[in-house]
Amino acid sequence: MKKSLLLLLPVLMLYGCGQNTEKTDETASTEEMPKTSDYDPERGEGKFDKVEIPEKLDMKMAAGGKEVFDLKCSSCHKLTDEKLVGPGWKGVSTRHKPEWIMNFITSPDAMIDKDPKVQAQLELCLVRMPNQNLSDDDARNILEFMRQNDGVQ
Repeated sequence: MKKSLLLLLPVLMLYGCGQNTEKTDETASTEEMPKTSDYDPERGEGKFDKVEIPEKLDMKMAAGGKEVFDLKCSSCHKLTDEKLVGPGWKGVSTRHKPEWIMNFITSPDAMIDKDPKVQAQLELCLVRMPNQNLSDDDARNILEFMRQNDGVQ
């Protein structure tokens, strides 16, 4: 009897280990529900929720934005639609909302991780935009310079 039990025990262990443990479609669908994202592709990811932009260009801010562009942006971006290291800036202020632009300027890593448009650009450019640690004022000035570049008077 002891020998029978000793032989039966390994057989039961093998049987138990060999059981199919895959989830059924029903179980998998309830356990792996996609998480809803609160990411807004119009706004982007960052602290800017609402940026008030006047119709008329602020020349002083645009001049400040040109200074920042010359110092920190011009080595990778052209003011035309031509790609250098990063994409050209022509039309940026007409394609994206001000909040999106300022969030990308100040939080590029978060935007690269979440925004499908930025991820598509990354596939084309192959280089992540570095975080330049720009102030909110610098970002707003760059936005105004982008608007000037796009023909806003």
